Amino acid sequence: MVRIAVCDDDPEAADLHRQITAECLRQLECPGEISVYTDSKTLMWDITEDQFFFDLLLLDIEMPGITGMDLPEKIRPYLPEVKIIFITSHLEYAIDAYELSVFRYVPKDELEKRLPGAVRDAVKLIELEGDRTYTICVRGRMERIPYRDIYEIRRDGKNAVITAGSGVAKVRKSLQQVYEELSAEEFIYIDRGCIVNMVHIMQVRDGTVVLENGAVLSVSRSHLQEVKEAVNRWWGNHI
Repeated sequence: MVRIAVCDDDPEAADLHRQITAECLRQLECPGEISVYTDSKTLMWDITEDQFFFDLLLLDIEMPGITGMDLPEKIRPYLPEVKIIFITSHLEYAIDAYELSVFRYVPKDELEKRLPGAVRDAVKLIELEGDRTYTICVRGRMERIPYRDIYEIRRDGKNAVITAGSGVAKVRKSLQQVYEELSAEEFIYIDRGCIVNMVHIMQVRDGTVVLENGAVLSVSRSHLQEVKEAVNRWWGNHI
């Protein structure tokens, strides 16, 4: 079940976005629930106070009160994995190729042409991230870490240290062994001692990758071009 919120202060526009989104879910044969808001403050209240969960938000940028640009910063602590599609008539909000914290920008004058593709791609990525887990043994008990929660994995002597949204865990395995067990295209070496999850890369800049949790990790010179190409390829295939 994919949970989606549409927010636009124009009721007719909000309903159009809902209709397009519903048709995308039907085409993908994906069960989903779409909530429609015409007041951004109500949406923020539902997320921050009533703990409503959403996988995807479709936000008009130009809204009174709390704008679409304001909302992500306010709700990220509550929905750190949420995908956001901005709908705007202003091209100055265009996103840099590596700035991946916002899933997609859709110009209003190309809405019916570009919004369906953006919604379909977001839903497919949400489904892709949703099911797989990596099992580790910690202090005699088995734990499962969803792939989507893993930010980075580092070598620590003969161990591998996994940093995830749920915390940090150390496993008695080599980094290469963990990499092979994950066997997932979204994980990539950025140097010989560190693997990152491309799902969480927000930016590649000045020989570093910036992750969604705020971590800034150095990319070795020998891996830099490969990392740039992999990020471009990953998002080209999945967005």
